Amino acid sequence: MANEPKTIMIIEDDHFLSSLMKARLEKEGFAVIQAFDGEEAMHMLKEVLPSLIVLDLIMPKVTGFEVLQMISITPQLDKVPVVIVSNLAQDSDIEKARQLGVKEYFIKVKVSIDDLVDKIKTLAMA
Repeated sequence: MANEPKTIMIIEDDHFLSSLMKARLEKEGFAVIQAFDGEEAMHMLKEVLPSLIVLDLIMPKVTGFEVLQMISITPQLDKVPVVIVSNLAQDSDIEKARQLGVKEYFIKVKVSIDDLVDKIKTLAMA
């Protein structure tokens, strides 16, 4: 159905930030699913094919980099755009994420929720 909302998956262990992103994205008309650690995300990604993934890198159980590696080698998932929102600001971390196919990399302390939502809307609708 053309009218079904695009699904955004937020993988973020900070419940407040995840809920803030979820509320803003739902206000923009997206369906949003949340995972609060990498392990939960990997299980959910076996069941759901989102239009876009918002991913933190520093998480309990399974790191964002491990989730990215799983996404990059999984047919179907490897075509889903991934946006990183992380406190990791080292060039080496950003480069590693880009090599794993990340479309956009935001550093939490430097990004506004408006800029993040605008970028998600652009990528999810592409």
